[in-house]
Amino acid sequence: MKQSPAYDVHVIGGGLAGCEAAWQLAQRGFSVCLSEMRGSGSMTPAHQSDGLAELVCSNSFRSDDDEKNAVGLLHHEMRQLDSLIMRAGEGARVPAGSAMAVDRDAFSAEVQAALEQHPRVTIVRERIDRLPGAGMTIVATGPLTAQALAESIVTATGQERLAFFDAIAPIVHRDSIDMDICWIQSRWDKKTEASNEGGDYINCPMNREQYLAFHQGLLDGEKTEFREWEQDTPYFDGCMPIEVMAARGVDTLRFGPMKPVGLDNPRDCTPEYPQGRWPYAVVQLRQDNKLGTLWNMVGFQTKLKHGAQVELFRTIPGLEGAEFARLGGLHRNTFLNSPLVLDAQLRLRSSPHIRFAGQVTGCEGYVESAAVGLLAGMMAASELAGRAWAPPPRTTALGALLGHITGDAVAETFQPMNVNFGLFPPLHDVKKKARKEAYTSRAKADLGQWLGAIP
Repeated sequence: MKQSPAYDVHVIGGGLAGCEAAWQLAQRGFSVCLSEMRGSGSMTPAHQSDGLAELVCSNSFRSDDDEKNAVGLLHHEMRQLDSLIMRAGEGARVPAGSAMAVDRDAFSAEVQAALEQHPRVTIVRERIDRLPGAGMTIVATGPLTAQALAESIVTATGQERLAFFDAIAPIVHRDSIDMDICWIQSRWDKKTEASNEGGDYINCPMNREQYLAFHQGLLDGEKTEFREWEQDTPYFDGCMPIEVMAARGVDTLRFGPMKPVGLDNPRDCTPEYPQGRWPYAVVQLRQDNKLGTLWNMVGFQTKLKHGAQVELFRTIPGLEGAEFARLGGLHRNTFLNSPLVLDAQLRLRSSPHIRFAGQVTGCEGYVESAAVGLLAGMMAASELAGRAWAPPPRTTALGALLGHITGDAVAETFQPMNVNFGLFPPLHDVKKKARKEAYTSRAKADLGQWLGAIP
C-alpha cells in the first residue's frame, strides 16, 4: 500500500461510486485517500472478497445501446468523461448481446489495479465509524453502510435512517396510460394548490370480476425470496407489500389502497348519478416527478418478481399498454432523502464539506451509482480548483439522474431510481415512436456543448 502524508479529498467506500470519484479527482491532479473497510477485518454480509468495485449481484451493466436506451446513453456519456468503471468494464467484457456484461473478478481487478497504480491515490483498508468533522469528503458507502457510520449520518442529517425491507412501488410512464379508461380526480374532489387539472390522482377502475381475478393473481404470483442475511430486517411501516395485504382477506385491498369511495367514474354517469358511480375497486397513480412524466402506483409496494408484475399489472384497466420506468422491488436499503438533505452539488446541507455519492443518494444500479460518483468527483475537483460548477444539462442522462436526486423528485415520496427517459424534460412535439432517438440525439448534442465549456 502506498503511503501519503496528506490528501486533498477523503473518499469513504471502495465500491463503484467511490472508485469512480477517486479516479476523477486523481485524473484532475488532486490527491485522494480512498478508505475501504473490507480488508481491514470488516466485511458486509453481501460481499465475498476485499476487491474494490466488487459486483455483489448481477454481472450486467444492462443495455449498451446509446440510441434507444437511457442506460446505454449514460454509458456513452460516462465514456466521454473518461469513466474508470466504463474503461474497466470494456477490459473485462463478456458476450451478452446488446447488453454490457463483465467477468466480475476481472472487472474488480482492473479497477483496483488502476487505482493502486495511480500516483495520486492512496488506498487505506480501514473502517470509518463517523463522518469527518473537517476536510473535503465524499461518502460512497452504498446501501449496506456499516451501523456506526450510518448512525453518524443520521445525526448529521436529522433524518431517520432508511434501513429496512424497502418494498418499492412500480412507476409508470404517463404517456403509456390509457386515459380513455382512466380519469384524473382526487378523492371527494379534495384538491391542493399544486393539484393537476381535475385532481391529484389518475384512477384505474375495476369491476368485481376484474378485482377478484387481480386479487387471486397477487396471491398466486411468484414472489422474491429473502437472502439469509436479510431475514431479520422488518418491513418499513407504511410500505407493506400489496400481496401481503391481499393475503389478509379478499376485501382488505378494497378498504385500503384500492378503496373506491369518493371517486366517481365520469364514464358511468346515469340520471340518478350524473357525476358517475364508484367502481368496485380503484388503482390510483400519483405524480412522481415535477415534469409529470412519471406516475407511481399508490400503495403497490410489492415483492412479486418482475415478470409476474408486468403480466399482472397490465391486466389493470387503463394499464394494458403500461411502460414501467421502474418495477416494484423488495430489498434491504439505506438511502438519504436527498432532495431534502443534499444541495445541488451533492453536499450535505448541514455539513457542506461532505458530499455523498452512489446508491446512498437514491439511485439504483451499478452504472447509475458510478455515474453519481463521477459527478461527485468532478464537483469536488471544481471546488478545489476554485471554479464555479456548471452541472450537466438536464437533457443529458447525467443531468437527468442528478436532477432526480437533488430536486426533481418529490421529497415526500422519494425513492431510489434507475436512469430512464421519464426523468428527462419531455419532448411532447415528437411522435412517441421516434421519441427515444430524439432524447438521445438531444442529449448527445447538449453533452457536447457542456464538455466544450469545461476547462
